[in-house]
Amino acid sequence: MAIPASSNGTQTPRPKILIAEKVSPDGLALLQTSFDVHEKKGLSTDELREIIPQYEALVVRSETKVTSTLLAAAKKLKVVARAGVGVDNVDVESATKYGIIVVNSPVGNINAAAEHTIALMMATARNVGDACASIKAGKWERSRLVGVEAKGKTLAIVGLGKVGLTVARIANGLGMHLIAYDPYANPSLAAAASVTIKPSLAELLKEADFLTLHTPLIASTKGMIGAAELATMKPTARILNVARGGMIDETALLEALNSGKIAGAGIDVFTSEPPESDSTASRLIAHPKVVATPHLGASTAEAQENVSIDVCEQVIAILSGELPRSAVNAPLILPEEYRTLQPFVTLVEKMGSLYTQHYSPHINASGSSRQSFRTTFDLTYEGALATLNTTKPLFAALVKGLLTPITSSDSLNINIVNAELLAKERGILINEQRSRENVENKPYSSFVTLRARTSRSTSHQRNFPARSGSPATSHRAPEPQQQADQDDQVIQGFVSANKPYISRLDRFKGEFIPSGTLLICRNFDSCGKIGFVGSLLGKAGVNIKFMSVAPLHEDEEGREGDVEGNEALMILGVDKPVGDEVMKGLIGPEGVLEASVVTL
Repeated sequence: MAIPASSNGTQTPRPKILIAEKVSPDGLALLQTSFDVHEKKGLSTDELREIIPQYEALVVRSETKVTSTLLAAAKKLKVVARAGVGVDNVDVESATKYGIIVVNSPVGNINAAAEHTIALMMATARNVGDACASIKAGKWERSRLVGVEAKGKTLAIVGLGKVGLTVARIANGLGMHLIAYDPYANPSLAAAASVTIKPSLAELLKEADFLTLHTPLIASTKGMIGAAELATMKPTARILNVARGGMIDETALLEALNSGKIAGAGIDVFTSEPPESDSTASRLIAHPKVVATPHLGASTAEAQENVSIDVCEQVIAILSGELPRSAVNAPLILPEEYRTLQPFVTLVEKMGSLYTQHYSPHINASGSSRQSFRTTFDLTYEGALATLNTTKPLFAALVKGLLTPITSSDSLNINIVNAELLAKERGILINEQRSRENVENKPYSSFVTLRARTSRSTSHQRNFPARSGSPATSHRAPEPQQQADQDDQVIQGFVSANKPYISRLDRFKGEFIPSGTLLICRNFDSCGKIGFVGSLLGKAGVNIKFMSVAPLHEDEEGREGDVEGNEALMILGVDKPVGDEVMKGLIGPEGVLEASVVTL
């Protein structure tokens, strides 16, 4: 990532990244190339909250609690990266509210977690923990420590995601019979791994010789294995948990082991970590029928390296303005789709900013300022954009463009994470639409139209069938232009050679690049107007860098959209802001009807 330079040629300070827990040396090396990286492990809650305002990124593992209070203090924070699978130590809802992307590494430790599950299964089957303690105590208890074989036994898997499927494939090689419960399981992947899907958890439990859990800890999975569930299992069954503590009722499991309702357990995770002395979890750990490990599921040298590099690469991408691979609070966007979207993100953000600034109060011929900003918008995509599975980055770009000119940049971070929430809070309604308009004979592959309406009704729109893989609700084509509200405010644009262009502003058509400071004048298209404006700006020391004249937009039949006078827009790129006195001087019979200044 190139480090930006200021206008005087000096480099701006490099973004700061806080590493609160262990990250591999290779991961750190990736970050240190372009950022200031501070390793500060073992910080207290207060210490972390005190220093977090300095940082743009925070990298944690499982011990650091990223709370709402901490996130509220993190004024610069753009990303929280969890080097691991789960994010239950991160307040994702609060992060979303503040526009902070939360990423994890869902694939880096899959194999490590699966292998640890198998290790615990074999250890419980062969009484490895008890036997180890026995022989170290000088005993030789072969007859007491007879175990069972895995071959031919039924392994019941709750959660057939990546880890669950990997466990299944390894267990299949051991000759085990595989069953699973997962309402969201992929049937073809399950069949390929020789797994039979069961319709309910109850049916799964009664058949299990070994039960292993591989789901996230959410409201529906917390305490999912309790006394009632344990009572339905075979007394020879053994339970494994290398996923998240809290999914098994620890008190119920301890009682089941003591009463002989369950033969054993292999536990790597606990409700509270580390368990407090004399707690239920500590008594479970000490139980002779339990093989316990201190949350080692992802603790292999290979997994540590994989997850560290994965999340560090995502931090680099986010701080460089790109999209992450594994954001838990942002939609998944395929790389090829993002390449198509990226230049249009810039275009749509500029369209939104242009709208807010151009339709905010500005001077007109009556000598007063007018304001006609609206809060109901249609955002219509034509061409290649209309075929994409997601346009969420464009939605977010529009919200950012609309709100940034009227919102303090210090108090609001608007991005793909929180755009929808912020739009709703501010009463902004955006209808995304996909048009079937053919753009094959036009000098662009995609076209975007922003239409601001006075009414929140969508009665002038009609639905048409959704394309495969796209949500039907976002596929609406506008009716012909003449049926839309005559007072609609319209901005249209396209991208050419990765540069954004505005091709229509309100009733006027004309191409210009939305960049820098622009003076936009509405005037009668008559002799002397350009000279008048240029002369007045020259006297004020304002240099014109470029100028574009936009005549009235014509409808499909070639008629001018407004026959009351021959009006046009002048769009002038200028080298500095234009003062109020100059703006007032532009208005008049010899000058223009209306003028506004926008900075893009």
